[in-house]
Amino acid sequence: MNPLRPRKSWRRNPADAAKLYGAIVAQARLAVFYRELAVPDTLDGRFLVLSVHLFAVLHRLKAAGEAGLDLAQALTDQFSIDMETVLREVGFGDLAIPKRVRGLAAASAGLLQAYEEALEAGEERLAATMAKAFPLRAAFPQAAMRRLAHYLTRMVQALEEQSLAALAAGDVQFPGIHSGEEP
Repeated sequence: MNPLRPRKSWRRNPADAAKLYGAIVAQARLAVFYRELAVPDTLDGRFLVLSVHLFAVLHRLKAAGEAGLDLAQALTDQFSIDMETVLREVGFGDLAIPKRVRGLAAASAGLLQAYEEALEAGEERLAATMAKAFPLRAAFPQAAMRRLAHYLTRMVQALEEQSLAALAAGDVQFPGIHSGEEP
């Protein structure tokens, strides 16, 4: 997405983006990420898992041409709305929220770009990129980060096979993940 080239707002369907974002959030909240993969169940840990899923879906939408880009922009807008809501829930005041949302948007854009570059370089680089972006805690096992990178790679492949219409309907088929799964 190029923020300097706004998408045509009349072509966006916020309802489709809301359904798709809801599916992403539901998947990111699955206990398997926090119990079996040991991602800390904290704001940072949840953001890591959400960003992995958001990246995979945006990556797929980019490949779908103009209609995919329109849905990707609407999905990005939905993400911004959600981040604003989260900031309010954790206690930020009305005056601080716009600045925080802009900061989160910039950080998210950088993170998604780093994932894009790392995805092309392979799972080890992807795991290292995620670990660098989210120094969650010293005890976070590198093997778990590698499994998360493997899951992301499988998710990107699975999403390539799903239709844009299914994604817009929020009917996303994410691959399974298990703690014992090896890359």
